[in-house]
Amino acid sequence: MDDRETLELLQSMVRAQSHPAVPRQEEGVALALQAYLRRHGIPSELIEVREGRPNLIATLKGKNSGQHLLLCGHTDTVPPSAGSSADFFSAAVENGRIFGRGTVDMKGAIAAMAAALVDIHESGGLDSGRVTLAAVIDEELESLGAEALITSGFKSDGAIVGEPTANRVAIGHKGLEWLEARFYGKAVHGSVREEGIDAIAAAAHFISLIEHKLIPAFERRPDPVLGLSAVNIGTIHGGQQPCFVAADCRVQIDRRWVTNETIEQVFSGLEELLAEVRAARPGLRTELVRMPEGMAIMLHGPLVIDRDHPLVRASLGAFEDLGRTAPPTSVCPAWTDGALLSREAGIPTLVWGPGELKLAHSAEESVPVDDIFLAARLYAAAARRFTAPSS
Repeated sequence: MDDRETLELLQSMVRAQSHPAVPRQEEGVALALQAYLRRHGIPSELIEVREGRPNLIATLKGKNSGQHLLLCGHTDTVPPSAGSSADFFSAAVENGRIFGRGTVDMKGAIAAMAAALVDIHESGGLDSGRVTLAAVIDEELESLGAEALITSGFKSDGAIVGEPTANRVAIGHKGLEWLEARFYGKAVHGSVREEGIDAIAAAAHFISLIEHKLIPAFERRPDPVLGLSAVNIGTIHGGQQPCFVAADCRVQIDRRWVTNETIEQVFSGLEELLAEVRAARPGLRTELVRMPEGMAIMLHGPLVIDRDHPLVRASLGAFEDLGRTAPPTSVCPAWTDGALLSREAGIPTLVWGPGELKLAHSAEESVPVDDIFLAARLYAAAARRFTAPSS
């Protein structure tokens, strides 16, 4: 495996900016990846999901039938951190780390997956089965790329999504729902506050109920794998100016849910709190709506794969093949496209990739280059194990 070439691929992808402000957002990354695969004799297909925004699909087929493994990652990134003087697209290597937007989330994993594909191809190919690399668009917003892959009818026997887990095999993550609670009161002059209905005060009451009722309820029903549900109040907007009683207020909520909940319970738990707020303020109206930028069509639910699934065993066994001890399995803190592959396409999926999640989206985003090289070797070993007839 040519580590130098893997690093050059990653650098070319980081320099190809792919955040939402870039025209034809992910196209440059897909073209860099396609050129790398082509140089090594691996055909690939660019499938436009939106104009100028293609998914890339490349498949290696074994000599005999067998298990099909999907290696999946996303080519989009978040924008550069506002106000930072860092050069997010230099892809500079300093003190053994490569810096830049997407090194962690998650062009580093895509480079490692492509290198694994090349390694398998150039060392004799697969004895059996298939391995597909899917580099998809838009995970940071609506997961348009993953949805397009699924609705195309794509199927495999297992999938590895390369989000950053510090190269630890993660067997699940929580679901994600972005919701907006809207409060409609009555505006009056601030000097006669009692004549109005204060939407901001109603929102504050709602937030207090989340803190003192909803969150303690999570602690009474932990998920055996994923742990506790979670909720975060991300933004609050309301009112016009200090001398007005606020007629409206909106609270945006990040709700992480687990496998012993349903989406209906996610909504009903918040609706019950809103009903309590309305009861304390006659005339107040409320709404609870899904934020449109949170997803395209498919539900962003939780993901869990059994620790004894053949894909988990193959992934942990890859460490042994490299003469290493596999770290304990973990749970990924963030949501990933893996939940769509698992829940919507029925593909058993785990999350496993280089880099530390805490550095993703930050001005310090970077990853040790050795972690990228290790991930490439681990992916190749896991693919060989999973597609082998004995697995």
